[in-house]
Amino acid sequence: MQISVTTPALLFPAISLFMLAFTNRFLSLGSRIRHLHDQYRKEKDESIRHQIENLRTRVHMIRRMQGFGVLSMLACIFSMICLFQDWIMPGQILFGLSLVFLVASLGISFMEIRISVHALDILLQDIEQK
Repeated sequence: MQISVTTPALLFPAISLFMLAFTNRFLSLGSRIRHLHDQYRKEKDESIRHQIENLRTRVHMIRRMQGFGVLSMLACIFSMICLFQDWIMPGQILFGLSLVFLVASLGISFMEIRISVHALDILLQDIEQK
């Protein structure tokens, strides 16, 4: 199979958009953690502590998502460079690696969304108990 420089170039904007979405998630979680931390220091509520633990897990997952996203982008860039230089085999391998890294990033994103739903369940349980 032959690919040209335009093939990985098509993937480049998609990776950039995913990275932007992951960064937005990270920033919103950081803000939420700061708010809950202040609230926990005042109230010492156990449900708040569980939420903070959940958010910690999610922040670490987002860090991994971003890491794989960066690796995907770098592999995509180096793939375009190789293909531009007519180094077809290394370019194809790097493009394949870029796709693998992107799939890993999206897989972690899927797991993080599942944990996010669990965090909402914690809040709903708290409301149901009261």
